[in-house]
Amino acid sequence: MVGQKPLIGILLTTGFAYGLYPYVALYELGQAVRQGDAVRLETMVDWASVREGIKEDICDQVVEQPEPAQKSGQLPPFGAGFVRGIATNTVDKRVTPEALVAATQQPARERLAKSDGVRVNWAFFVSPSAFMVDLGTSGNFAPIRLQMDLRDGAWHVTRVWLPPEMLDGAGAGT
Repeated sequence: MVGQKPLIGILLTTGFAYGLYPYVALYELGQAVRQGDAVRLETMVDWASVREGIKEDICDQVVEQPEPAQKSGQLPPFGAGFVRGIATNTVDKRVTPEALVAATQQPARERLAKSDGVRVNWAFFVSPSAFMVDLGTSGNFAPIRLQMDLRDGAWHVTRVWLPPEMLDGAGAGT
């Protein structure tokens, strides 16, 4: 019985540290954004994966039009491919650590400060190696959702779902 207590203590400590780790990584990610540290952001986010997910979301939003729009032939398959090309160029240029830093600096930062900034609505494990985060703003946008995956012992943002309002102009280069 005496030999089991240290083992139980070690297991509980390890479990607690593991459960706390993604929250610490999320805090560090927030610090990197607030401090404008593009180098740190580069290592904390799988930018290629995030860009690919945003491109898919833009294309899905355009292709999944209401039925009357599809019947009227507003966006033939060629048009969907064209939107993919535009979205690819726009997302590749705008979804970078440097662009994120620039977006969070003045005067955008002042607007965020006036609107109470970004807050974590909820965050939880979806699997032992995946962590989901829902970020809200005091604006009229739907939440921004992040997925963090545990890779090589560190948590990395691997997917971002932006609200439809933020995606509306993305394919058009706005």
